[in-house]
Amino acid sequence: MLASFPWQKREISNFDYLMYLNTLAGRSYNDYMQYPVFPWVLADYLSKTLNLTNPHTFRDLSKPMGAQTVERKHKFIQRYNEVEKNLSAQCHYCTHYSSAIIVASYLVRLQPFTQTFCSLQGGNFDVADRMFHSVKSTWESASRDNMSDVRELIPEFFYLPEFLTNANNFELGCMQDGTVLGDVQLPPWADGDPHKFILLHRQALESDYVSAHLHRWIDLIFGYKQHGSAAVEAVNIYHPYFYGHKTDLNNIKDPLIKSTILGFISNFGQIPKQV
Repeated sequence: MLASFPWQKREISNFDYLMYLNTLAGRSYNDYMQYPVFPWVLADYLSKTLNLTNPHTFRDLSKPMGAQTVERKHKFIQRYNEVEKNLSAQCHYCTHYSSAIIVASYLVRLQPFTQTFCSLQGGNFDVADRMFHSVKSTWESASRDNMSDVRELIPEFFYLPEFLTNANNFELGCMQDGTVLGDVQLPPWADGDPHKFILLHRQALESDYVSAHLHRWIDLIFGYKQHGSAAVEAVNIYHPYFYGHKTDLNNIKDPLIKSTILGFISNFGQIPKQV
C-alpha cells in the first residue's frame, strides 16, 4: 500500500490514513457520488458500556458488509453463481456501499444535505421507516437484514456530532410504530449524547483491534480484493457499472444505453480507484 509505513508505525491516525487513501482513490467531499468512504468498525449497539478490548465488539473487517453473517454471505454467493434472470451481469451486489443517496441520507438533518436528499427523492423526504433514524437499525440493515443494503459509513461518523441531531426541527415524518423522527437514536453506550457517541466511535476507530485489522478492509475497498479472483473469493463483486475504469463510455454509441449507465452510476455509486 502506498505510503503505508508511517501508518504502520502508528505515526498517523487511522482516520487520517483513511482520508489519505480516499483522496488517492479520487474520493472527495465535493462529489456525493464519490464521497469518502469509511468502514463500520463496531458490531455492538446493544451494550450499556462499550468494551474496546473485546474482539466481539467489532465488525469483521476482513469481510464486506454483505458477508458479515454466514447466512447472508451464502445468499450473495448463490446470487453470483445463479446469475438471476433480472440481473444483467454476474455479481454479488447490485447496490453499492457508497452513493449520493447514502451520503445525503446520513447527513439529511444538516443543510445543504437536506435539500440534496429531497432533490434525489423527487422533492420530498423518504418514507419515515426508510429514513436514517437509528445507528443500531442501520447497522442491522446493512450487515444482516436487507439484501439491498450493504452501505458503509462516511467520515462524519467519527467527528461531527451535529449530524445526529435535528437542530433545524425538520418534519421528517412518523414511523409505522408511531415514532416521530427527530434526533438519530444512539446506542445505549452513548447515553443519548451525540458528543459521547462520536468520542467513543473515534476511539473505536483508533483502537488496537481496528489498527491490527484495518488493512483487511482497505484491501476490499481500495486494494487487490476490489476485482478479479480475489474479489470473487472475498464475496466482493459488484455490478460492472460500478467499476468506472471498466466502462468506456466513449465507445458506447447508443445514447440511451450511455444515459442508462450514467444514471446507474449516479444513483448507485462507484468503486474507488485502486491504490
